[in-house]
Amino acid sequence: MIRVSTTAALAAVTFLAAAAFMALASPAFARLPAAIAAPGQTTIATVQGEGAQIYECKPNATGKLEWQFREPIATLILDGKTVGRHYAGPSWAFDDGSAIAGKVAASAPGATPHDIPWLRLDVVAHHGDGELSAVTTIQRINTKGGAMAGACNKAGGFLSVPYSAGYVFLRKP
Repeated sequence: MIRVSTTAALAAVTFLAAAAFMALASPAFARLPAAIAAPGQTTIATVQGEGAQIYECKPNATGKLEWQFREPIATLILDGKTVGRHYAGPSWAFDDGSAIAGKVAASAPGATPHDIPWLRLDVVAHHGDGELSAVTTIQRINTKGGAMAGACNKAGGFLSVPYSAGYVFLRKP
């Protein structure tokens, strides 16, 4: 019979619990909806986006004023450091000089009505050499906030809605 001290057993349980929590909290281990899955692709980078979704008050096809999505503005963060930015296009640029633009291929609802959808985007343009130069697919996951809310009463008005999301950059084999 192997005897394990109470301290060693407690340390092992604490370590396993912390590892499980980190795995579940990490965007790389998020439970992905089938609609945005990218089977067989390899992860190049996973970053956190912190910023705002910008909406503009404009008339729709019938002339009624409504909030219409204009652009995202976000800082991309890895290990507590800024590594790039996310902006209109939609586009992503890393500080290493590489940049990509994407086109929405699929979406899944956010966790609440206040959360923008999770997305899978196909890369449609590359610029520069660097970490993003081999990316073919982007997933936006774990969204918090960003959904438009409130009345649109004056044409030309803007609404900035804070959001955060995980961005997973993938490449096909």
